[in-house]
Amino acid sequence: MSLLVKSNAHGRTMVELGQGELEYVGFAAYRLSPGETLPVSAGDKELCLVLLSGRVSIKGEAPGQGAFDWDNIGDRQSVFEDKSPFAAYLPPGSQAQVVALSDVQIAVCSAPGSTTGAKSEKIAAFGSSCSPRLITPDSMKRSVRGKGANTRYVCDILPDTEPAHSLLVVEVRTPSGHSSSYPPHKHDTDDLPHQSFLEETYYHQINPPQGFVFQRVYTDDRSIDQAMAVENSDLVVVPKGYHPVSVPYGYESYYLNVMAGPKRVWQFHNDPQHSWLLDL
Repeated sequence: MSLLVKSNAHGRTMVELGQGELEYVGFAAYRLSPGETLPVSAGDKELCLVLLSGRVSIKGEAPGQGAFDWDNIGDRQSVFEDKSPFAAYLPPGSQAQVVALSDVQIAVCSAPGSTTGAKSEKIAAFGSSCSPRLITPDSMKRSVRGKGANTRYVCDILPDTEPAHSLLVVEVRTPSGHSSSYPPHKHDTDDLPHQSFLEETYYHQINPPQGFVFQRVYTDDRSIDQAMAVENSDLVVVPKGYHPVSVPYGYESYYLNVMAGPKRVWQFHNDPQHSWLLDL
């Protein structure tokens, strides 16, 4: 199957991962006009709503945990602004309405909401369970990763230091002419503490929007080996394997990563053929 999901130029749904394409990760991104409402139902999943741009109000209820109402949230008009986003965590069973107060782009990230084994122990360690909560920009860790033409800018939206059952969510901005998710790394083997198994999606935006980036997804045995020209609002699916991104000169890259797997730990393994790059 193709690992590139092309975006829709028109309509409310910008891009959506097909039902059952991945076992753990679900993803969709929407565009809303002022006054438009997006209903959200978690079912047996947990959700992280990431406000890519614009302003919204989010109202709803989580069974046994009461109602929530976050009014007039949002502080950036583009993912390329040097600002962290607003986001919201919704536990399984939640029902919500997202009301657009301006032109809006919003991502709905999902993963299994049940907990077993190590995941349950980690949830218990947080002490507060997984209640619905607004995730504000000032609570998110921002960092610079890499050096030289491998430099990129990272914002941890829902890292494994914050309570959730399965979801990990992070966004990355990569400057013109730089590489990202590089040297190539993977996290497709349940072999902790050396490596964790996490599926992943990459939701891309490009600045200016007529540009493109390149992404390759490949495994050691090349049972998967796809190189893709990725355009604005496209989605790349990473069921396993290495997944580097390269940004052509003149364009800036943004991507939103969603990861989930049987254990909520991000532990990656670099491609040994390219690990020498870490010594430069």
